[in-house]
Amino acid sequence: MQMLTKFETKSSRVKGVAFHPRRPWILASLHNGSIQLWDYRMGTLIERFEEHEGPVRGISFHPTQELFVSGGDDYKVKVWNHRTRRCLFTLQGHLDYVRTVFFHPEQPWIISASDDQTIRIWNWQSRQCIAVLTGHNHYVMCAQFHPTDDLVVSACLDQTVRVWDISGLRRKSAAGAQPMMTDPLSSQRMNAQGDLFNVTDVVVKFVLEGHTRGVNWACFHPTMPLVLSCGDDRQVKIWRMNDSRAWEVDTCRGHYNNVNSALFHPKRDFILSDSEDKTIRVWDTSRRTLLQTFRREQDRFWCLTAHPELNLFAAGHDNGLLVFKLERERPAATIHHNSLFYVKDSQIRLHDFATGNDAPIVSTRSAPTGQYLPPPRSMSYNPAEKAILLTSDAEGGTYELYPLPRQFTGQVADAGQTHRAAGSCAIWIGRNRFVILDKAEQQLVVKTTPNQNPRTVKPPATVEAIFPAPGTQILLATSTSVILFDVQTRQATAEINAASVKYVSWSADMSKVALLSKHTVVIATKQLEQLCQIHETIRIKSAVWDDSSVLLYSTLNHVKFALTQGDSGIIRTIDNPIYLVRIQGGDLHCLDREGNVQVLKIDPTEYKFKLALIHKNYDEVVSIIRNSNLVGQSIIAYLQKNGYPEIALHFVRDDTARFELALECGNMDIALETAKAIDKPAYWEKFSQEALNRGLIHMAELAYQRVKAYEKLSFLYSITGNMEKLGKMHKLSSIRGNLQSRFQNAFYLGDIEDRIQTLREAGQHALAYLTAKTHGLAEEAEAIRAAAGIEESDIKGLPKADEAVLLQPATPVIPSLELNWPQLRVPKGVFEDGFSLGDKSAGPHPGKSRVADVANGGVGANESAGIWDNLNGKSGEAEGNGFEDEEDLLGDAGDDAEGGWGIDDDGELDAEIAAEATAVAAAEFVAPQPGADELDVWSRNSTLAVDQIAAGNFEQAMKLLRDQAGIASFEALKPAFLEIYTASRSTLTMMPFGPASRIPLRRKATKGVESLQHLPAQIYSLSSSLEQLQQGYRATTAAKFSEALDIFRRLLLSLMFVVGDSEEDAKEIKQVLQTSREYVVGISIELERAAVSKEEQDESNTTRLVELAAYFTHCELRADHEKLSLRLAMNTAYKHKCFKAAGEFAQRLLDLAPAPQIAEKARKMITICDRQSRDVLPVKYDARNPFVVCAASHTPIYKGEAATVCPYCQASYKPEFDGELCRVCTVAQIGAKASGLRQLAASQ
Repeated sequence: MQMLTKFETKSSRVKGVAFHPRRPWILASLHNGSIQLWDYRMGTLIERFEEHEGPVRGISFHPTQELFVSGGDDYKVKVWNHRTRRCLFTLQGHLDYVRTVFFHPEQPWIISASDDQTIRIWNWQSRQCIAVLTGHNHYVMCAQFHPTDDLVVSACLDQTVRVWDISGLRRKSAAGAQPMMTDPLSSQRMNAQGDLFNVTDVVVKFVLEGHTRGVNWACFHPTMPLVLSCGDDRQVKIWRMNDSRAWEVDTCRGHYNNVNSALFHPKRDFILSDSEDKTIRVWDTSRRTLLQTFRREQDRFWCLTAHPELNLFAAGHDNGLLVFKLERERPAATIHHNSLFYVKDSQIRLHDFATGNDAPIVSTRSAPTGQYLPPPRSMSYNPAEKAILLTSDAEGGTYELYPLPRQFTGQVADAGQTHRAAGSCAIWIGRNRFVILDKAEQQLVVKTTPNQNPRTVKPPATVEAIFPAPGTQILLATSTSVILFDVQTRQATAEINAASVKYVSWSADMSKVALLSKHTVVIATKQLEQLCQIHETIRIKSAVWDDSSVLLYSTLNHVKFALTQGDSGIIRTIDNPIYLVRIQGGDLHCLDREGNVQVLKIDPTEYKFKLALIHKNYDEVVSIIRNSNLVGQSIIAYLQKNGYPEIALHFVRDDTARFELALECGNMDIALETAKAIDKPAYWEKFSQEALNRGLIHMAELAYQRVKAYEKLSFLYSITGNMEKLGKMHKLSSIRGNLQSRFQNAFYLGDIEDRIQTLREAGQHALAYLTAKTHGLAEEAEAIRAAAGIEESDIKGLPKADEAVLLQPATPVIPSLELNWPQLRVPKGVFEDGFSLGDKSAGPHPGKSRVADVANGGVGANESAGIWDNLNGKSGEAEGNGFEDEEDLLGDAGDDAEGGWGIDDDGELDAEIAAEATAVAAAEFVAPQPGADELDVWSRNSTLAVDQIAAGNFEQAMKLLRDQAGIASFEALKPAFLEIYTASRSTLTMMPFGPASRIPLRRKATKGVESLQHLPAQIYSLSSSLEQLQQGYRATTAAKFSEALDIFRRLLLSLMFVVGDSEEDAKEIKQVLQTSREYVVGISIELERAAVSKEEQDESNTTRLVELAAYFTHCELRADHEKLSLRLAMNTAYKHKCFKAAGEFAQRLLDLAPAPQIAEKARKMITICDRQSRDVLPVKYDARNPFVVCAASHTPIYKGEAATVCPYCQASYKPEFDGELCRVCTVAQIGAKASGLRQLAASQ
């Protein structure tokens, strides 16, 4: 038995806890006077109630109403509404602390126990006290109603437990009489023992005596005539009662401090008790033996409660509360074709999905007398042998092999020759072979059904659990990953990062797998290549695949779906957790926690719709839209987010949303329709901008007309060369009396006379004179000068008239009546006109050409001309201007202003549009598909970090480096990132003053490589790395150690981005990496030795000098550099009288065949040192014991000692440096998990 903690809080001391009967809520009353309402599924604090003055000891939810009651040390009983989150009223009458409060399961009553030695029953509807139970002569610590009978049990520090009969109170309540006891003294007349002449409402039925100290808690058994009590005598007592008497049955002893609370398990024959000895204990009800003890080192327990419906318990302690259960409730089950095998009530049962038949087939082992046997945890079925493996946590982990009868008759068969042995997990891997995980020994044991010749296999990592996989493979779940392991070859074939995987679900064809953790679902291929990862805030319980490779999984309160592309959503809400076993159409088969097979109806429309979109099955998409009621903001947001606004358009009824979606997908016809329906300036402005961007001049014109944007209309007519309409705008500006607009239009038209007249009307005589004189209008200029009263001699600096040139609007290059930009004519898409939804029809109307719509500006025959509406009346209505009749302005315009534009009456134009529409219908042009973006091709074709950087996908590159090489700091890599990114592209200016085109630079293409398989050019190559390595060698030879250190560190960082074309290249890159690491470590040691030599020489410094020189010789350097390091170490050791070490260095130097003069010196050194043969200094150096040098502390790590490494450069470190940045490469995290850097070209 184990305590499975589901939720835990940290707060001040919790004195009372209460579960909500239906919602996942729990109330906690605290010693600091606060009441907390928690959602234990989500782990969130919902509300805090703080009206009590002092500690709150009692708390309880109403079984059906939105109420809860609390009682505290302020002598008050408060009733709250948790929906409105406020206190409704306060019940006052107690004269001391209120210890517990509870609602009656049926009547509108509240019972409260108090230190004033009384128990009170209140009617919360009338808000009156209806009974006072007296008789105890000390603090009453607890009082509760019986769940079904008219009884009350109370516990008191007077060492007694009392059972009260309240049937009289129920009868009185049913008769409608309720005592109104407003005076506290009047309640004393209602003595529980009755008075001399009248029968009272509440009487004592039994007084249970047996505790030797005060009793803290008492409660009824939910179904049996039993009472449970506990107290300061450290005992838990069980009492039995009948109609006439009550007696003590037994006592549970084991606590060694006050027992504060105890209860009967609502579903099992268990008793739970908690105590100030910091334990919760579980007892067997029938044998009264201790089954399990759960201990907390720091927290005393004060209260305990059970959920009224679920297998959940809650306990309050000194530092908060915890919600837990005592056993797993997931039924062990497995599925094979149309059959479901599962365990229920100590039987293996078979459920047939086709017929719905369900029957037991084999009995399983039951618990020995007085012992607890945990339920099976997992099941594995072998159809060839008709045998089942059951695994449970009993005895530290055991498995049982059950042979099944060959024919299922519906009768429960004997288990027969059941085999049982130790093992944490057991699964079948062949016809007669199964594998067992021995978690203690960390080994896999492969057995056959006759149990002959078992063999053991050592797993490649510490394994927590094993799961089935295709063939002879299994999945090994470690604490951080899942490994695909072949038992036959004893090799790990793949690995994926997935922490603490608890369950695994394979698709029907075994091509995909879902790895389920506590809050994460990882979907991968059968080679463990991750497809997507989904996170949930609440616990994930189970998963199952449907026939279309969609994963359905259940959480505590939802059934959800997940597509392999990463999309997920909610299918339906559930009241209680379920465990999915099969999905067939709209029927979801599952098991509940009681082991019952259920069939839930689900609607798969949403995920089938999304799957059809992903697979571009547009016929199915259209069918789903036509035949289902798939609506909602979530589906619209999904379509819009994933680039399907034209489909989302068919789900939207709101004009504003339709307008935005129409603009996004380029459906200007619907955008125009919705803009007319909305008819607000802001929407017309947005519509006009989009129409101009798309070259739809007529639509932009209509939008400007609707909002009366006169200046924009004038400029539009000017740049399109429409002089006729520009002239009408000029006349309209005269009607409006807007001189600025009139002058601008005259300027566009090149009408110099009207410009002069406008300036004169505006009082700008000087500008009018200058304009007339400049353009050679002498008479007009003279008239203006005379009217202004200025002498001609006073005017100086006039330009010469013969130099003036009249400004005229630009002439269109290609004059055309069709002003819209030319566009490719394409057939309508499947979603443009395939169907409509109600009144909001999507796309153009059938039979109406889009070209005709555009040519008419989107205006129907009955559509007014917008800004020309103010010309339909008399001159007095046209902004007060003195124009008599609009007919003078519009020429041949009739009553309809559009006639003046020639839209309705232009027969030639209609004929041209009709011919063009016919051509569109006859010729089905297909729009050219845009080419694949080179950067996307790079990113898609390669999983190498350097190629992702070149494509600009920095986040993916950083993720790859983090996963493959454990890179944790990217600051030092930033220059390399930018260099790779900029060097993989060039720019080319195509025309003067035009934007430069981006030219991607590819690697040298090889024969047979398609264009879509190209990869970016490389700036870091193996040859350049080898050249940089030679530079480092030269700097080292010249004793330029700081310079050499920089060179080798830069080389280490650049090697991260070098890609090899063959396996040989990859090996050579790895060798350069190892060499660079050794030189960085060695040079760092030498630099430290040089720094120590400059310090004051004492024994510790001198010893350190010799040690560093010795460690330097153990770095794997080039031969000439190793000779130099040995000579340096030999001289240093001899100088400081470490003769033994000096002789060893000299011998190693001779082994490398140095120059003759150096060899002679080494031989002499050996002769001298052999005579001394001792070290004066306590040097920590043992040349005969293999070691590596810690790159941080520069101390040896001998073989067999604990060590950790850098995942990138493989530099070794002592365990205390785990988690820090590597001192060698400066970018990777020491000890981080990494899969290994990939440096082989994708084509290889």
